[in-house]
Amino acid sequence: MYNIIAFVSFVFLTGCLGFGDVKQKPAGDTRAGSSFYDLKAQSIDGETIHFEQYRGKKVLIVNTASKCGFTPQFEELQRFYETYKDSVVVLGFPSNEFAGQDPGSNEEIAGFCRKNYGVTFTMFEKTEVKSDRKHPVYQWLTDPALNGWNDKAPSWNFGKYLINAEGQLIGYYASAVKPFSSEIAKDLSK
Repeated sequence: MYNIIAFVSFVFLTGCLGFGDVKQKPAGDTRAGSSFYDLKAQSIDGETIHFEQYRGKKVLIVNTASKCGFTPQFEELQRFYETYKDSVVVLGFPSNEFAGQDPGSNEEIAGFCRKNYGVTFTMFEKTEVKSDRKHPVYQWLTDPALNGWNDKAPSWNFGKYLINAEGQLIGYYASAVKPFSSEIAKDLSK
């Protein structure tokens, strides 16, 4: 009986939370959608950020939460940013859509990230990442007609998307895939 419960629990976690889920752009897929560089978003401090400024750099986009089991990834995301900041940008998008794990205001979220994890990479205002009201950045990330291939929306907090230096989406990584994982490292080398 215990083995059945353990198996069902594992299936639930892997299926619903997307543990171990990695999706990469198919080799040779060159379909073009709208440009990543046409996007913009409001920073957590209220500044409009135009994604054109990221041209020529790789970008790791992460939907974040302050009260999640994956919240300690902020520390690794900050180290990742410091390690690669000359060639890779990290962008954090707080969302309260997964079990209400980021209920605070933008000011509270910013303070939490800076105080507890020393976050200096760009954080954006709290946003929707999977609903019918999802932010245009997440519309682009999850619509194959726009990004060329991917339809995978975040299944939980700390889902990650990697954009190459040409503005093409090249990978999606579920919550359990950490920033310094071999999957992300492999795609960074492309």
